[in-house]
Amino acid sequence: MVSRSHRGKCHAGYLAVCYHPGVAPLDLSALKSALGQLEDGLRAAAAERESEIIRDGVIQRFEYSHELALKFIKRVLEHRHGDPVDTMGYNDLLRTAAERGYIKNVEQWFAYRKARNQTSHTYDANVAAGVFMSASPFLADARFLLDRLEERTD
Repeated sequence: MVSRSHRGKCHAGYLAVCYHPGVAPLDLSALKSALGQLEDGLRAAAAERESEIIRDGVIQRFEYSHELALKFIKRVLEHRHGDPVDTMGYNDLLRTAAERGYIKNVEQWFAYRKARNQTSHTYDANVAAGVFMSASPFLADARFLLDRLEERTD
């Protein structure tokens, strides 16, 4: 959905969100693709529950999907709302995103960050299992974010 004042500048066939005049459209295709890949990985993991290779692939997809989600949160807060994201800490960034309706549960996003920070320790089977368990709820919350990014164009 594109706001009336920007319809001529954005193409409905593209996954782009337009904001204020002079600001380039927010191309959400990378986030949408990453979340689709995470979903595919989770589906494959459900079919082959014992596969460490698939589990590790899901962890990697969770990792880059999380990073992309944070980049888009920063972009929308800065370009749409004028928030000073460069001076915000991680917790303040997420609290602001929650206040603006882009994420539902800020505490859950703090947990995703903790899981994301543990991905360098996935050689430990217990840590890897915990990070893997974060992927499915993250997918649902990241899809909520994507939906909010797509609809918030006024």
